[in-house]
Amino acid sequence: MNIFLGTCGKACSFLTVFVVALAAVFQYLENSETDEIPRMDLHAMAEKYRQKNRTCFILGASGESGKVLLKEIVERKLFSKITLIGRRQLTFEDKTYENLEQKVVDFEKLEEYAEAYQGHDVGYCCLGTTKAKAGAEGFVRVDHDYVLKAAELAKAGGCSHFHLESSKGADKTSSFLYLKTKGQVEAEVEELGFERLSIYRPAVLLVDRQESRPAEWVARKFLGPFSSVFPTAMSIPITSVVRAMVANTLKDGENSVEILENKAIYNLGKTE
Repeated sequence: MNIFLGTCGKACSFLTVFVVALAAVFQYLENSETDEIPRMDLHAMAEKYRQKNRTCFILGASGESGKVLLKEIVERKLFSKITLIGRRQLTFEDKTYENLEQKVVDFEKLEEYAEAYQGHDVGYCCLGTTKAKAGAEGFVRVDHDYVLKAAELAKAGGCSHFHLESSKGADKTSSFLYLKTKGQVEAEVEELGFERLSIYRPAVLLVDRQESRPAEWVARKFLGPFSSVFPTAMSIPITSVVRAMVANTLKDGENSVEILENKAIYNLGKTE
């Protein structure tokens, strides 16, 4: 009995130390980014923006980020025309989506579909896959080659503000394929010289995906309970990312290239 109690006591002590250490790590990560976003009246800004009669396209509208982004944009009625560019036609039951324009393209021959990228003021790129789903070569093809070619066509077609959803830790010198690929495409899209380029680097997205991503599922289950206390340490709700993209569309950019790290995205996504 004494041995059992002693073992339990050691286990509880270890668990306590582990939880305290983990909390300290999350606290450090939470405070490692200090971006503060000034208060904004999005309703007034949206009304002003509508008067500009802008048009946009969305790449990756069938994915989780793209679906939420499309819903937010449609509900706010920000653009006079919204074009979805993808490999297949999407169907919508809600009549609020009936005026969308859709362009079906072959990403392997994207240069043949330059017309789809012409005449848009704003472009949103939520295109992406995983190494587990597409393999290493397929991942690079989608997250680098397709994204870069689409950005080139968008720039040539007159797009002035390009939004690129990337990833926390993106670094072209990284030894990890995922982060290296994200960093490389960021740098190469920047070289295209958009009038304004907004890059978003969210952490693990808190979203219930329809497709299976085991690693992300485990991360959500593990990080979910901590997100209410440390909302930007290791994760972020997908709605925060989308709202940040919309809010950033409405506000004037101070620089031609801006990189929003996870905390900046979260703070901007809180604006109403």
